[in-house]
Amino acid sequence: MEKRCMDSKVKGVSTGTTILAATFDGGVVIGSDSRASIGGEYVSSKTINKVIQVHDQIFCCMAGSLADAQAVIKAAKFQLSFHSVQMESPPLVIAAASVLKELCYQNKDDLQAGFITAGWDRKKGPQVYVVALGGMLVNQPVTIGGSGSTFIHGYVDAKYKPNMNKEECLQFATNALALAMGRDNVSGGVAHLVVITETGVEHVVVPGNKLPKFHDE
Repeated sequence: MEKRCMDSKVKGVSTGTTILAATFDGGVVIGSDSRASIGGEYVSSKTINKVIQVHDQIFCCMAGSLADAQAVIKAAKFQLSFHSVQMESPPLVIAAASVLKELCYQNKDDLQAGFITAGWDRKKGPQVYVVALGGMLVNQPVTIGGSGSTFIHGYVDAKYKPNMNKEECLQFATNALALAMGRDNVSGGVAHLVVITETGVEHVVVPGNKLPKFHDE
């Protein structure tokens, strides 16, 4: 993903990244690696958590310019909090995705940020939405994004099953992140995963030395 530049020589911090989300029977898993990079070559941080809670049972992952993504998420969290007070109920997942979409579209000439929004709500249960650069909004059962996603399209197509249980989906997401982190030079660190169901939210962190190993590593 193209990086924001203050001038021709100074490049902004990017979440050169692997992000993903997948629904399973009764919930959704959303996750990412933990690296941030500058210029797609220099890793500026190994401890960025790109899985951000925007409401009780709604999370999003960010890719692109870190500063842009953080600014959009801050504005979205404020709007969703205000919305839930007005409606006297938690926001729907589609509402959160739509807020991110509008913010991205209204500022499409100035922002370099994309998002995956995932969560559970009382109306439609587990859901995953992609907010692409420019503000396009797409609903999908499973999605991947970021620079590392280039390397795992085949794995995701072959291994994802719509009605997996929680453990199967967690293993699928962990394997996908591990494969991407093994190939992409600006994806790595630890795997941050969040499981969202009707009963609540579970955070899972897999350290780099505990990630699955594959035959070519």
